[in-house]
Amino acid sequence: MESEGRVVLVGGYGVVGAQLAVLLRERHPDLPLLIAGRREAPARELAARLGRAEGVALDVRSPDALTALGGKPRAVLSLVNDPEDTLLLAASRDGVPVLDITRWTSRLKATVLRLSGVAPGAPVLLGSAWMAGLVPRLVAIAARRVGRLERVEVAIRFALADQAGPDSLEYMDRLGLSFEVMEDGQERQVMPLTDGRRVTFSDGRPTRVFRLDTPEQATLPRVLGARTVTTRLGFDSGSATWTLVVLQRLGILRLLQHPRWTSLRRTLLTGSNTGGEAAWVADVEGERGQVRIEMVDPRGQAHLTAVGALLGTERLLGLDGAPPPPPGVWFPEHEPRPEETLATLRACGVEVRIDEHLAREAA
Repeated sequence: MESEGRVVLVGGYGVVGAQLAVLLRERHPDLPLLIAGRREAPARELAARLGRAEGVALDVRSPDALTALGGKPRAVLSLVNDPEDTLLLAASRDGVPVLDITRWTSRLKATVLRLSGVAPGAPVLLGSAWMAGLVPRLVAIAARRVGRLERVEVAIRFALADQAGPDSLEYMDRLGLSFEVMEDGQERQVMPLTDGRRVTFSDGRPTRVFRLDTPEQATLPRVLGARTVTTRLGFDSGSATWTLVVLQRLGILRLLQHPRWTSLRRTLLTGSNTGGEAAWVADVEGERGQVRIEMVDPRGQAHLTAVGALLGTERLLGLDGAPPPPPGVWFPEHEPRPEETLATLRACGVEVRIDEHLAREAA
């Protein structure tokens, strides 16, 4: 099969991948898609439902994964873990644009170092921040209004009943490990599930949230110069949140870091998968005032992540009305058309509210 000109969705039949494929088909009916994953049958089944698509089996760890497709794709959308960057580096060397949304902060930094020795022949968009880069993308929009960023405080409410694939539960593997943050322009190490805050979301429900390791805490300071960035998460079940906090304080989560306990760690956060509402808020403070961003997706976190990946895909391919980015490493913060982003979010059923409290400019 020739994949020339196709957009390859690696993990395209997964929880997020399938929703992204549907969004791409709805918004770009003539865009040829190649649904790829470890199993060929579900890939072909989804491709048949989409139309103008095909399904194939693909192993991201294989050094021949890209060439096995039979032609040079238009782009590769990596929606599953690529632990050794095998597929990402192969695509980058061959001049194929890449969107990747599945990296923890430490892996994101390692990937940037690997790419520094490759000289990418096409744009690589590392969109692994919360909800496929939606948090830093919207913070970048706020930064245009408030100027130099002093402080970004992100609070996430996670619905335990919501759909979640195995990759999205990987953050359980980090809850016993310290991570690096930027505070007042200085780097320091903090532990997850500490420094709790009470946050009221747009529906008026207060939620207790605690620190979580997410990539925007590393990229926002480096891309936009933010002096302090903090991301916290809480569950829609207060008892579930406090259970994890207590396990952290007792040192049990650290003891569970051994690989033999991986299934148990992830079981702690495995819900009914019946669906739930995704919500987050960000308080952005800059030299010219403050902005609060509120985002809600009634269709849940998988859909919201797919919308974030949709924005990344349209940016990568220049389908958002701006020219595609040149070869190099890019992040969601490099947002050229903020109004287009907001329009796309709302068109996809995502509720977005931006409240501004800006200082008056001197006469």
